[in-house]
Amino acid sequence: MYVDVNVRDGIAELVLNHPPVNALPAAGWSHLAEVVSSLGRDDAVRVVLIAAEGRGFCAGVDIKELARDGSLIAAVNRGCYDAFAAIYDCPVPVISAVHGFCLGGGIGLAGSSDLVIASEDASFGLPEIDRGALGAATHLMRLFGMQKTRRMLYTGEPIGAQEAYRLGGLESVVKRENLRPAARELAAKLAAKSPKAMRLAKWSLNGIELLDPKQSYRFEQGFTFELYTSPDSQEARDAFVEKREARFTDTKKKG
Repeated sequence: MYVDVNVRDGIAELVLNHPPVNALPAAGWSHLAEVVSSLGRDDAVRVVLIAAEGRGFCAGVDIKELARDGSLIAAVNRGCYDAFAAIYDCPVPVISAVHGFCLGGGIGLAGSSDLVIASEDASFGLPEIDRGALGAATHLMRLFGMQKTRRMLYTGEPIGAQEAYRLGGLESVVKRENLRPAARELAAKLAAKSPKAMRLAKWSLNGIELLDPKQSYRFEQGFTFELYTSPDSQEARDAFVEKREARFTDTKKKG
């Protein structure tokens, strides 16, 4: 439906496959969360590898779905939270192999992962500020740090793979044609380790992390919900769907 899954030699390869840009609806995020959680409970799975078909890794949430029905924001928020948490809490390491665009919810997927490998054509961004939304800054900060996160969130500007690597957010950058092979090679190295040791290592690393991504992201989502109830949010979504510049009301003049 939204993802293809293949388990072989201890590696569960989960491939996003929702054309045209892997922008998932509310149901898609919930489905992804269920799949990752199920793989984590499977003793035959030692590593999860997330990749994608199409032009890019993931364009985030389906803005068109929300433009049609803004009341779905609660379901989208829940689905995203569950999907990111499932990756972060997965008992085994999760590797994201990113190509093309990684936007919005895609940042949540990559930023919840243990390791991220990107192709040279990859770009990372949070365009939410121009879509009437907020969110996933927690995961962006986990990848790129405070200053770059603030700039990217405030401006909506993306960064390329080499800059992302310079900032320490990527394990490596490879040629586009080498992305899946490189990710599988790394996954195979992890899958060859002691399953007990690997699961304990994942648990220990999550335990010593200074930032709690789940609590932090849940805090963010409250502001996302508040923004979605405003006229500015609906105008931003309408402008995106209609391919025009947004026209925001100056609230100071209403005084």
